[in-house]
Amino acid sequence: MVRIICGIGDFLLNLQQIVVIVFFMIMRPIFGYVMAALMLSVTYSSATAEQLVIMHTNDTHSYLTCPESDCGGMDRLAVLVDSVRRAEPHTLLVDAGDAVQGSLYFNLYGGVVEQQVMNYMGYDLRILGNHEFDNGADSLAVVLQGARSKFLCSNYHFSDPRLAGRFSRYDVRTVGGRRIGFLALNVDPDGLVAKGRADGVQYSDAIESANRLALWLRQQQHCDVVVALTHIGLDSSQLPNDTMLVAHTENIDVLIGGHSHTVINVPLRLPNRVGRSVLVAQTGRYARNLGLVKIDLEQLTATSELVAVTSRLDSRLDPTFAQILAPYRRGVEVSMHTPIATSAMDFPQKSPQLLNWVSDAVYTVGSALTDRKIDFAMYNIGGVRSGFEGDTVYEGVMITILPFSNRVEVIEIAGRDLLPAFTQMASIGGSGVSDQVRITYVPQPADSDAKATLTAVTINGEPLDADRMYVVAMTDYLSGGGDYMPTLAKHNLLAYSPNNLYQDVLEMMRRSSEPMSASTTVRMTPSTK
Repeated sequence: MVRIICGIGDFLLNLQQIVVIVFFMIMRPIFGYVMAALMLSVTYSSATAEQLVIMHTNDTHSYLTCPESDCGGMDRLAVLVDSVRRAEPHTLLVDAGDAVQGSLYFNLYGGVVEQQVMNYMGYDLRILGNHEFDNGADSLAVVLQGARSKFLCSNYHFSDPRLAGRFSRYDVRTVGGRRIGFLALNVDPDGLVAKGRADGVQYSDAIESANRLALWLRQQQHCDVVVALTHIGLDSSQLPNDTMLVAHTENIDVLIGGHSHTVINVPLRLPNRVGRSVLVAQTGRYARNLGLVKIDLEQLTATSELVAVTSRLDSRLDPTFAQILAPYRRGVEVSMHTPIATSAMDFPQKSPQLLNWVSDAVYTVGSALTDRKIDFAMYNIGGVRSGFEGDTVYEGVMITILPFSNRVEVIEIAGRDLLPAFTQMASIGGSGVSDQVRITYVPQPADSDAKATLTAVTINGEPLDADRMYVVAMTDYLSGGGDYMPTLAKHNLLAYSPNNLYQDVLEMMRRSSEPMSASTTVRMTPSTK
C-alpha cells in the first residue's frame, strides 16, 4: 500500500519510488525466467497467458542417481522440478508408473527409498506400473503406506482393502478458474505380471473405463480439460496401447503415458474417434527427461516438451536429497564394488552373448535341481535389464542385470505347448534359449497382428516333436504364462529353487574359476524364407 504524502517534495520522491517499484514488479518474473534458463543451460520460458504446467515422469525404475552416467537420475531431475516451480505459479508433478525396479535401491530395500524420494520431491499424482507388483500386492500395500502422493487407478478393482483405500478413480483440480480432471489407466497384469504377484487385482478394459469416466468428468464434474495418465505403452504389441486408446475415445484432451519407454521429443497429436486431436506425451525412462505439458487456461490448448536431465545439473544437487539416500547408499556401493568373477569379453545389454549366457545359466541352475536330464532352458529377453563392460564382474552389476524376484523351475511340458511359446518369442524379435536350441522364423509382418512364422525348431539337433514331453528349465514368471505365453502354464512341476535367480547365479559364479564368456551366435534367427 502506498502512503499519501502532503508535501510536494515528498510527493515527487514517492512518485519516483512508485515508478521504480512498479517497473520492478513487472520485470521481476522476466528476470527470474532468464536467470533460471542461464543457470540450467536450458531454454524454459513462461507463456504470457495463465497456464498450468504439468511436470511428468514415467519409468524412472529406481534410478535415483546415475553417478557414472552423463544423463538421468532423480537427484538431477529434482533440480529441474524446483526450477519450474519457482518460475510457474501453477504446477503439478505426476508420474505414469514403474517408479521402481531397475537399481539396487529396489533390490536391497524393496521400494522404501523410492517412496521417500518422491515424497520429498512433492509428487501430486501417481499411478501404478506393472513393476510396482514385482514383490507382490501385499508388499506393495505395505510400501505405499509411506507414500504421500495421491494415487489414481480407474480400471483396477482391489480386493485388498489396504490397496482399495489407497487409490482414487479420478482427481479434479481447479486452476485459474478451470477444472482439470485426471483419470488413470493401467495394463492388464495377466501375462505381464508374474503369477501370484497381482492377486486380488481385477482388471477392467482400459478403453471402456476411459470412455465412461472421461464422459463423466466432462458432464458431471464439468471439467474443462481431461488428462489421462496411462501405463499401457504408446505402441505396445499387447493391446490396447495409447495409440489405440486415443483412437477409440473422445473426451480425453491430453494423454501422459509410460510403459513403452518412448521418448516423445516434439508434440505428438493423434486423432480421437471423432477426429479431434489429443496431445500425447512420454519421457522415455530412467529419469533422463522431465516432461512439461503446458495447458493454456484461457484458450484451453496444450503443448509439450522435454527437458534433458544431464550432468550439467550436478553443481546444483539438493543436499537434502543426498541425506535421504545416505542411510541406503552404503549398501548399494558395497554391492556395486564386490567382485565375484572375471570376464573374458564385454556383455552389452542387447548383445546375443549376454542373452545366451543368461539362458545357459538358467540351464545350469536347473540341472542342479533334479536328477532328470534337462533338454533345454528358456529366458525372456525383457528380463535382461542391463549389461556391463570390463574384465571384472561385480555382485551389484549382476543383480542389476537380473533384478527380478523370480526363481528357476524345472517343468515337464509337451512339445505342442512349446510351439506357441516359441512363436510368441519370435514375434518379439527373438528371446532367450539355451545352447541346445536353434530356431529360424519369418518375422512378424509390419503393421499386422499376425504372429511370426516358425520355419525350423531343433532341440539337441532333432526337430521339435509335438507329442514328446520335454524337461525344461525356466523362471516361474515364464512357467506361469508370463510374457504372453499362456501355454507354458500347461506343465508338470518337477523341481524349483528356493532362491531368486540372481542369488543362484551369484553362487554359481563364485564357485567357478573360469572367466565369464559366451557364444555370440544368434540362436533364434530371422529368415526371409
